[in-house]
Formats: sequence, C-alpha cells, structure tokens
Amino acid sequence: MIAVLWSVVSGPSAVPAEAVSSRSAVPAGEKGLRTLFGSENRLIRTRERVVAVTFNAAWNDAGLDGVLRELGRRRTPATFFLTGDFADRHPEVVKKLAASGYGLGNHSYSHPCFKELTAAGRRREVRAADRALRAAGAGRALTPFFRFPYSETSPAQIREVNGLGFADIEFTTDTNGWMGTAGGMTVDRAVHRALDALRPGAILQLHVGTPEGHTDVIDAQALPRILDAIAARGYRVIDLRGLLHTPACDQREPCGQLQ
Repeated sequence: MIAVLWSVVSGPSAVPAEAVSSRSAVPAGEKGLRTLFGSENRLIRTRERVVAVTFNAAWNDAGLDGVLRELGRRRTPATFFLTGDFADRHPEVVKKLAASGYGLGNHSYSHPCFKELTAAGRRREVRAADRALRAAGAGRALTPFFRFPYSETSPAQIREVNGLGFADIEFTTDTNGWMGTAGGMTVDRAVHRALDALRPGAILQLHVGTPEGHTDVIDAQALPRILDAIAARGYRVIDLRGLLHTPACDQREPCGQLQ
C-alpha cells in the first residue's frame, strides 16, 4: 500500500462516472473528488515515489496493441483520454480498454481550441464526448476526468468543466512522441522527456496514435523503456482513479492509500 497526499498541484476535480447526460452531471459526493475542482491538475501532491501514466487518443489506434501489450505484461495501470470522435470511429477500442480495466477520460468531442469556442460550444464538446464514450461501451470504466485539447486551460473554462461534473486532469510533461520523426522526435528524446520530468506525483502524457501523414508511433516504442526506467528509479505507477476515493486531508502529512 502507498500513502499519498491526494491533493493535486494546480488542480480541479469531477463526478461519479455514472452520468453526465445532455444536462449537468450529478454532483460528486466524494471529498477526494471535490478537492480536484477549481484548478488544473498537473502534479499529484505527494512525497511518495509514485507517478501516473496517461494516454490521449484522437487520431487513430496505430500503436494501441503495443501499448496494451507492455502495460499488460507489467500489470501497469493507465488512464486513456479519448475524444468522442475517436470513440465513434473506434467503439471496439473503447470496449477493449474498458474490458481490460483501464480508466477512460473525456478529451472533448472534436479536439478544438476551446478558447475559440463560446461557453455553450465548450459545454457541447464535453457532453457530446461523454455521450459518445457511453454509446461506445465505456461503462464503469468511464471516469469524471476531463483533459483540455492542447492542454489550453483557463480558470473560467475549468469552472465550466467542473460545473458539468468533471475534474480537469492535465499532465506534468508530454513526451512529444506524437510529433513523430517528421517533427524531429525520436524514441530516445521521448524517453528523456519522460524521465526528465520524473518526480513524486508526476503525470505523464503519451499518445496511442499518430496524426495524419505520420507512421511511427514513437510513444508505443518508447513505453517499455519509460516503464523500465520508472521502476529502476524506485517509482511505482498508480491509478489516477485513486483520486476519487480518498478524502481531503492536511497537506502537511500523507493521507489516503492506494493499492
């Protein structure tokens, strides 16, 4: 068991995975969830050598088999943030991830720049993605976590997301593997970016697919080395869903436990 301060640096919270309909989600009851509301979450506040591994999916699932093979081989938890458009195009992936026990988060429907949308437009994006994930079979794997497209957040937009019952969960670092070799990235560079950000409570962001015109899924290739290095440095990968079940506590002392 690991003792952790389940407060997040620079971060908000969400609602139970049961229902965000075309209306607002049912308000979350858990105190641990509520502690996440009000800001972006980029780092779990803890003294323990634990990290969270997350993946975004918006383009395709070109690297998914490799990612799941490595996660499964090590029994490593992860959270996948999917766009609604991806869920509509790949319902089999949603079902596969859910059946494999991974948490699923909301990454908007069409991955637009939120700052260019009206408040009503932003709410539509979040709700449409939620409906798509549910329709694709996310079931109980669906979490009340939202990740902004391009990680572009603002206090007002975070309040909007919180009002829909979602916590904003961002990341400490992105490996930038999604840029591909055409964008100047290599497996070595992706690994180094992840390890340079390694600290207690770090949240890593990777991607399961590639933008149009790219072929190499660098993050899928880098994942084994990243996970091996995390373990070699004495860190353990934890499941972000533990944030939902641990009450707020005095930040001077560790509290809460995650198996």
